[in-house]
Amino acid sequence: MSTEYLLSVAEQNNNVIRLSAAQALAGANSVVFYATGAIVGNALAPDSSLATLPITMFVLGMAACILPLGALAKKHGRKAAFMVGTGAGVVTGLTAALAMFIGSFIMFCIAALLGGAYAAVALSFRFAATDGVAPERRARALSLVMGGGVIAGVIGPMLVTGTMDLWAPHTFVVTFIAQAGVALISALILKGVTPVEPTAAIHSGGRALRDIVKQPGFIRTVFSGAVTYMTMNFLMTAAPLSMHMHGISQQASNLGIQWHVIAMYGPGFFTGRLINRFGAMRIAATGLVITAGSILAGLSGTDVFHYWASLILLGLGWNFGFIGASAKIIDYHRPEEKTQVQSLNDFVVFGVMIVGSFSSGALLNFYGWNAVLWGSLVPVGLAFLGIFKELKDGGNRKL
Repeated sequence: MSTEYLLSVAEQNNNVIRLSAAQALAGANSVVFYATGAIVGNALAPDSSLATLPITMFVLGMAACILPLGALAKKHGRKAAFMVGTGAGVVTGLTAALAMFIGSFIMFCIAALLGGAYAAVALSFRFAATDGVAPERRARALSLVMGGGVIAGVIGPMLVTGTMDLWAPHTFVVTFIAQAGVALISALILKGVTPVEPTAAIHSGGRALRDIVKQPGFIRTVFSGAVTYMTMNFLMTAAPLSMHMHGISQQASNLGIQWHVIAMYGPGFFTGRLINRFGAMRIAATGLVITAGSILAGLSGTDVFHYWASLILLGLGWNFGFIGASAKIIDYHRPEEKTQVQSLNDFVVFGVMIVGSFSSGALLNFYGWNAVLWGSLVPVGLAFLGIFKELKDGGNRKL
């Protein structure tokens, strides 16, 4: 088995700090789309059932770009992929602003697709933090970068609330211009990341992907991460529009999304320690239980506090579930296999999310908020059963 070049402690810390900051800014860009996408879609779409199509296009952009960006990172290094992704983020904001200005639903969907490309590269930040890091420190580095996203929970909603009415006849236009500026700042920060010096084995070699996938527990791990993220996206996509439909103000909706995102990323400052102590799959299972609690909170009523409680629990469940599954994925690949395995994992995660993000809008419009919530319970239950079997089979052992 090949070994990976280890960075110095100073270089590792530099990377974690920069990647955490970039995660915060990229998360803010995503928050802007999640907080406004369904509402803008509802205003611009020719049919209300297409209100969440921009969010679907956002997720589609993520899924479509994950593998190409992974191939780019393997050939030219992660920083090349970072620059392409953040460049797409700048174009996203400018295109969305123009779409809002001229009232073009199609152009807004194109902007959402490009936004997905930026979000796709941001997904690799968590794995990039583990490059050149000793195995015992990887879960901690990964979770710290995810923890940096807590700032997104502050920046994103503030960006929406503070800019959406600055140009009164054209709501959200200034918001998306500001989003482009945030992506540009992220690119400047990422230029200072210290790359891991590749060995010849990292550029070539490694096991066939089908052999990696056949490893015991691999599919269950990918499935649990996919369900955790899909459920979060499924509910988060519909929640702002549902609140709007129940007469809850945009400001209250923004605040709910803000605390949701803080709950998503805040525990990242200690999730790594919990993973090292209890095992990645136990933490992932805990995340699914908390997600189920989020669904039950949503089913208890449609007052603003019910939405807020549901969104906060949803964020906590996502943190434990997704970071736990992500940390476990690292155990399944060697250094020379990392980009293709990590890209495959994220491709599956966001491929599944495409179905969830589009169907949530249709379910909400035709059957209501409770149907969206009930529809989330089945995959959560299946994923939990898969993790339970994995733990029974010894899923916390290193491979």
